[in-house]
Amino acid sequence: MANVRHEFQVEMTCEGCSGAVTRVLNKKGEKDIEIDMEKQRVYVKSTLSSDELLETIKKAGKPCSYIGVASA
Repeated sequence: MANVRHEFQVEMTCEGCSGAVTRVLNKKGEKDIEIDMEKQRVYVKSTLSSDELLETIKKAGKPCSYIGVASA
């Protein structure tokens, strides 16, 4: 499966929140992560499915939802 850039809505209020999201994704082996705190968006370029990524992000303990495939 090709790398796809997924977009997620994640409730983050501080750097600690974004750090938690980054840590759980890094544990899954994801390195291509972009976080936009102002828009409360997380972008992940990955070969994993959106469902796998969403379940991983939920492990950070933050309310989140999948938005869709993001433009580059």
